[in-house]
Amino acid sequence: MTDLFHEPAGDEAPAPPSRSHRRAAARRRNQRRKNVVSFLVMVLALVLLVGGAIVFIRPLLTHTTPESNDFPGPGQGSVEVVVDDGDSGTAIGETLTDAGVVKTVEAFTNAYSANPNATSIQAGTYELQEGMRSVDAVAALLDPASRIDLRLTVPEGWTVTQIYGKMADLLMVPVEDVEAAAEKLAASALPESAGGELEGWLFPSTYTLSPDDTPASVLERMLDKMISELDAREVPEKEREALLIKASIVEKEGTEQYWGKIARVVENRLEGCSGDGRLGMDATYVYRLGKKANDITSEEWRKDDPYNGREGPPGLPPTPIGAPGTGAIDAVLDPPEGDWCYFVSVNLETQETKFTDDLKQHLKNQEEYRQWLREQTSAPTETGE
Repeated sequence: MTDLFHEPAGDEAPAPPSRSHRRAAARRRNQRRKNVVSFLVMVLALVLLVGGAIVFIRPLLTHTTPESNDFPGPGQGSVEVVVDDGDSGTAIGETLTDAGVVKTVEAFTNAYSANPNATSIQAGTYELQEGMRSVDAVAALLDPASRIDLRLTVPEGWTVTQIYGKMADLLMVPVEDVEAAAEKLAASALPESAGGELEGWLFPSTYTLSPDDTPASVLERMLDKMISELDAREVPEKEREALLIKASIVEKEGTEQYWGKIARVVENRLEGCSGDGRLGMDATYVYRLGKKANDITSEEWRKDDPYNGREGPPGLPPTPIGAPGTGAIDAVLDPPEGDWCYFVSVNLETQETKFTDDLKQHLKNQEEYRQWLREQTSAPTETGE
């Protein structure tokens, strides 16, 4: 045999892979394909998850609360508003919105509709706050305390005539009804020393009137307030009328800074420092005649009238000459020590008032006042003694 069909042993061809090897290789190729597919599926799922999250969360992150149509309250400052007769809830809402009380008409009308008493809101002038919640605004309009035109303000020094007239206007009753109620109250509630006169006993303050108030109920509140102030100061009942008379004079005769000294002059005059026991003060006769001191005639000054501090009987006038406040009352209860017997305001612009125990010096002070008058283009009413 020749070696034509024989190769050397080292160069023999490799044996073909076995079937088991082929199956293992196929499994590896399949596994790699599965891994690639799984990875792609995972990536796709992650993309979908992130995308869905963005779609869901973005509105939450960018969302802003819609602006409220109502103020948060509670409000501040004050503003006057007028509710006209026949105004609807919408009309009232427009008034309050224009005034800055509520934010929108819609918010107010919603609150108005939700309150079963809202239709009871009455025409009138109200004092409300700016920036109120609508529900609070409705409640305030239903509260009589918010009504300015239902407030009776009695300044210090007002007389019963002034008080009765104002009360009659607010309650829309004849002044005679107020006077009749006052007469009944005076007869039943005043000490005997008051002589049945309410003058000076109605405490000066601001009173809120309700629709149910009557002249009698309001007068009773005013009297109760004065009595409570006197009770708080432990003023004996038998001394109260004299105290109110003195306080009403002090209040009319000068400014607050001088009330204490004037109160001492009153006491000194009553003790006879001037020699006749008369007060010598014009305010009492001004009250009696209802005219300014400069308008009182010489003939009137010569009359022997109990309110005439110059020529009338010595001592106090029969009644107070107005409604004294606590400042004047306290001045009378605790006046400063001093021997002053005379005083006069020498300048009505600055209210400078000079006090003395010497008549000659007082006459000089009066001349100083007259000189001031001559320097003015018009002469005001002379005050003081």
